[in-house]
Amino acid sequence: MLVFKKHVRPYPKTAGIIFLSIIAVSVLEMAGAWYSKKLFDMFTNQNLPREIVITSLVAIAIAFYGYIKGLGWMFHRFWGFANIYFEVHIMKDLEITALENLLGHSYRFFTNNFTGSLVRKVRRLSRAFEDVADNVEGNLLPLAITIVGVLAMLFHRHFVLGIILLVWVGGFVILYYRIAIWKLKYDLEKAEKDSESTGVLSDILTNIVTIKLFARSGYEKERFTKTIGELTRLRFKTWTISTVTDALQGLLMIIINAAIVLVALRLWNEGRLTIGDFALIEEVILALFHRIWDFGRVVRRIYESLADASGMVEILNTPHEVEDHPDATSMRVGEGKIEFKHVDFGFHDTKKILDAISLTIAPGEKVALVGSSGAGKTTVVSLLERFHDIPSGEILIDGQNIAGVTQDSLRQNISFVPQEPILFHQTLKENIRYGKLDAADEEVVEAAQKARCHDFISSLPCGYDTFVGERGVKLSGGERQRVVIARAILANKPILILDEATSSLDSEVESLIQEALRELMKSKTTIV
Repeated sequence: MLVFKKHVRPYPKTAGIIFLSIIAVSVLEMAGAWYSKKLFDMFTNQNLPREIVITSLVAIAIAFYGYIKGLGWMFHRFWGFANIYFEVHIMKDLEITALENLLGHSYRFFTNNFTGSLVRKVRRLSRAFEDVADNVEGNLLPLAITIVGVLAMLFHRHFVLGIILLVWVGGFVILYYRIAIWKLKYDLEKAEKDSESTGVLSDILTNIVTIKLFARSGYEKERFTKTIGELTRLRFKTWTISTVTDALQGLLMIIINAAIVLVALRLWNEGRLTIGDFALIEEVILALFHRIWDFGRVVRRIYESLADASGMVEILNTPHEVEDHPDATSMRVGEGKIEFKHVDFGFHDTKKILDAISLTIAPGEKVALVGSSGAGKTTVVSLLERFHDIPSGEILIDGQNIAGVTQDSLRQNISFVPQEPILFHQTLKENIRYGKLDAADEEVVEAAQKARCHDFISSLPCGYDTFVGERGVKLSGGERQRVVIARAILANKPILILDEATSSLDSEVESLIQEALRELMKSKTTIV
């Protein structure tokens, strides 16, 4: 709820319009019950001439339908339009906040979480706010106003009626609140299992080619069935609790309605209430039941929505593993000298990958990191990019400790060509231009020519405006690699990292691109 409150604060005027409109609508609805009382009292009054009765009834009807209904319609429209603006903007703000937070998390965070699960958590956060806002505005707030209004009317007619309803409402709210709190743990468990099943499903579909190659459709179906089976069990449990709660609620309503009617009959028999009072009592009780009937479900929906949002809220409350120092400065790279000084690092406390390593790469020098798998070659590169913080030692670029500069300014000076290139589901032009967002079309084409990908791009029906598909699946591995190299050429940063950048190229294309790479590496500090 704190996350939601934080995002509601920038919209005080809109929230105020919604609040006042809800109050006005609820009060006008109860005013209708008071006019019904006057109507019945007028009908049953034998002491008034027929002409006066008819005139009074017409006046009441005009006031009721012309004034009360008209105002109610107007405030409903204020409420509706204000709510549209309110919810869509806050949902947008929540998703932006969630994305901004995710972008700040470390590389390790994303290796430990399913992408599909993270996407679902972002969407759930905004949808949870929509559900909570709808239920608070459309149910809880009108219910609170209706309870106050009904109690005021009953106390006005006779204090005994007011006390009976007050005791019942207090007991009802306390009971349902406790039930909701007790059920919350199952809602949280269900939301977590739902995210898990989504992650498993996303993992299966992402690796569909591998599944077909190894004929593992049956295995994956069994894996997903096991996960969804747990989710089904939790759904059955929570829904059963909800149904039992609804039955209890209906029974409590029958009891209070009977009690108030019996007391009202006694008061009428004593001459303390009129027929109009009966109409008033029954109408306001029905209005209260209409509001309160959904109370249990509303509370459950709110807690279920909060449970759905809890996954993303937990991430929002998780400190970023790698953060800029409060006094971080922007990195300025002139020559591109790289130094590792007594650097220790390990992904686990019990196993070190780098142990007091020291390394100096002179400006413009080309260095190849050679070693067996797991020797730490990729780790050196990831530490230079500051994907992880080191427990001891220093990494310097032109004498600047990378821990003391902003992460963005550090990475703006390093071009990285990975072994497994992944592209955005955008056009080829946009993917290449990602290296330099303000690059002209001519610069994009020039970079593509140097990377030897201009010819195959030009042969496509839409050329540079061709969409490459999710992760670039519409291109071959070699084509994706050349597009990534073109991006690095366009970026033209002082430090270059090539992680087996030609591994996906055939011998003919590799020989063509070596010249472009040599041109790219000129006057740059390069790690291969």
